Amino acid sequence: MIPRYARPDMVAIWSPETKFRIWYEIEAHACDAMANLGVIPHENAEAVWKAKDVEFDVARIDEIEAVTKHDVIAFLTHLAEHVGSDEARFVHQGMTSSDVLDTCFNVQLTRAADLLLVGMDKLLAALKKRALEHKDTVRVGRSHGIHAEPTTMGLTFARFYAEMDRNRARLVAAREEIATGAISGAVGTFANIDPSVEEHVCEQLGLNPEPISTQVIPRDRHAMFFATLGVIASSIENVATEIRHMQRTEVLEGAEFFSMGQKGSSAMPHKKNPVLTENLTGLARLVRMSVIPAMENVALWHERDISHSSVERGIGPDATVTLDFALHRLAGVIDKMLVFPQNMLDNMNKFPGLVMSQRVLLALTQAGVSREDAYSMVQRNALKVWEERLDFRELLLADADVVAALGEDGVNEKFDMGYHTKHVDTIFKRVFGE
Repeated sequence: MIPRYARPDMVAIWSPETKFRIWYEIEAHACDAMANLGVIPHENAEAVWKAKDVEFDVARIDEIEAVTKHDVIAFLTHLAEHVGSDEARFVHQGMTSSDVLDTCFNVQLTRAADLLLVGMDKLLAALKKRALEHKDTVRVGRSHGIHAEPTTMGLTFARFYAEMDRNRARLVAAREEIATGAISGAVGTFANIDPSVEEHVCEQLGLNPEPISTQVIPRDRHAMFFATLGVIASSIENVATEIRHMQRTEVLEGAEFFSMGQKGSSAMPHKKNPVLTENLTGLARLVRMSVIPAMENVALWHERDISHSSVERGIGPDATVTLDFALHRLAGVIDKMLVFPQNMLDNMNKFPGLVMSQRVLLALTQAGVSREDAYSMVQRNALKVWEERLDFRELLLADADVVAALGEDGVNEKFDMGYHTKHVDTIFKRVFGE
């Protein structure tokens, strides 16, 4: 985690202090459940809660671990220092380290997902606001980077909204899938601990009991979670790439907000660079970097090994912290983004009338001209627009074959911009339901 790209609320989820607090709650709730079963004395279970307000000493736990070479044992030893050695003797009864580690990891991932959903909602709100604002702001659509046909800036924002809305649904599903816990003991057979203990701990932590664990929670769940984060990151890059293109000097249809005192270049004072969206493109790569390792973690030896452990210590915080930052950054970019409608019209008219070529083509075929001949008639005029910057409509009106088929009025009516925007309301209703 790099502080430059991190928000405090998400960082806190992955702090050692938070981790040890979750470990403690797992152990304490497990003691309560075992006491209710009569496995351990109630007074011992109650004694564990003496540490409920303790701020566990990370340095002390690290000191113990330097000797034990085992993180969970180091924590349990430190816990006993607060609770009392005799009172704490039933802590971790029948449990294995993975019960604590895996359940904690999934608590952290679900909390991270909740924060990511907040970021998603903020981004969706910004996209919707700008889509409605520019619903009828005409701009040229592009395919292969080349002028195609007219669209609107509102539709551009709306399609990004729809994409992010799908991502939100994916994230909700991924959160549900990862929200499981396991307190099943060595190799997951419950031989030394009753399944009701797992049920109680999971209920207290807002998780569902893992239907069948080995000594670990199955890692296909985690693979899907991180894959979902990767898809969201790709969608962020998709939006960022569009904005970067729009901000190019020769396009300049939109731009990131440039604040007072901001500098674009150390060498060239005139520069206004799309640094935020370029940064988002890079952050998306960092998030996607976690996907393949998460998938490779699915295949473990027998009931468990720890080849996944070192990977998850890195990708858990890194992917969620980075994506959280990226979502909030993109929401801010969209909210403050500058849009230049006149530049959009100027760009579209750089080759006057050319974007109406398909409509003329279709009209000729409907007038009885073969598609091959119609295409040739339109293209020979379109190429003159490309090469000589002439007006497409005027060329068509000077083309005897075109006028013979459509008439002058027929040609002129094919240049009505409303033809291309007549279904914007329908699309908006599909996307926003209003």
